[in-house]
Amino acid sequence: MKQFLEMFAHPLLKWSLLAGLITGILCFFYFLALYFIGITPLGNHKVPDFGIHIIMMVATVWYYRKRVGQGLLHLWEGLTICYVVNTVGAIITGWLIYFFVEYIDPSVFTNYLAEMAALLTSTKSQLVEKLGEAEYAVLLQSIKTTRPGDLITDELSKKTVLAVLPVLIISLIFRRQDISAPNQK
Repeated sequence: MKQFLEMFAHPLLKWSLLAGLITGILCFFYFLALYFIGITPLGNHKVPDFGIHIIMMVATVWYYRKRVGQGLLHLWEGLTICYVVNTVGAIITGWLIYFFVEYIDPSVFTNYLAEMAALLTSTKSQLVEKLGEAEYAVLLQSIKTTRPGDLITDELSKKTVLAVLPVLIISLIFRRQDISAPNQK
């Protein structure tokens, strides 16, 4: 068990997990801000919280390169840091939102489902033309069967897909290796 816990003392994981935790909390604060100003905090209004993920990934990679790597950062370290920050942040955000809509204010979730159903019905002709009547009915039924627990996996899957390109760009920008030959003096 001690060996398992020592793994989390490695700076690569320690700083990534801490930054992911902070990211999740900041994204939840964004969710709460939308809630308190009267905007439905789920759906398209919540998408800009990915900017928090990007800022925290950049900050963590920069800090790791500057303080831990003494100015050097391998590509795999940047990729690992970014994906851990993004994944932990998405999981924390998903769970906090789940607890909020499950125990504090369930009307947020029901309003979100009502807005999704209204959007589908308002664009029915376009969707039926593109998808067909049967697929439209399946899509409409899937909204009715959505549960608050689905928010966790939804958050994680969306953030994972959104992160692919930014993670690569951040890792490539901050990548810096020692180019001196190992046996040269």
